[in-house]
Amino acid sequence: MVAFVTMSFDAPAPGLTDAERDYASKYMQETKDDLLKKVKGLTPEQLNFKADANTWSIAECVEHIAISENNIFGMAQEAVQQAADPSLRKDVKTSDEEIVNMITDRTHKVKTQQPFEPTNKFGSFEASLKEFKAKRDDNIKYIKTTSDDLRNHYNDMPFGKIDSYQTILFMAAHSRRHTEQIVEVMNNPGFPKAKSKS
Repeated sequence: MVAFVTMSFDAPAPGLTDAERDYASKYMQETKDDLLKKVKGLTPEQLNFKADANTWSIAECVEHIAISENNIFGMAQEAVQQAADPSLRKDVKTSDEEIVNMITDRTHKVKTQQPFEPTNKFGSFEASLKEFKAKRDDNIKYIKTTSDDLRNHYNDMPFGKIDSYQTILFMAAHSRRHTEQIVEVMNNPGFPKAKSKS
């Protein structure tokens, strides 16, 4: 019995390393703070400005980020509900760094899928932002504390198989991608000027 207990404690824990937790939680916090900084103090006219009929407003970008925070994290959680399968790690061809770089690269434009389309789901820009902040805070807490074996559960993406830890990095990088889109909107020559304070 003593030998069994000793062996069980010697077995490696399936959870994330401290370095993995630190990297993901810091990146999630950094991308959250960046979005909040970019949209702070914008007027309704600025939030709803569209460069043309085929582009999103800042408010729509924020709603899309909030929807995606729910849906992409949900994908990671669905994978975790399946049995862990270390044998599939050989099929993960993309590194953590490559995931982040690929998703944030806006030279390659992708049309979003229907469930991720902004449709005023939350009722207002303020509600979308509140939803994002609450979910991101929950997700940061999760990555800091979870014992889930995120490296041996997987999600299939159009570009290949990634593990569930990478899916969460994908989620954070996705918010950075659309924060950069918000900056593009703000840099448009027709973007409304901020009202001067009296």
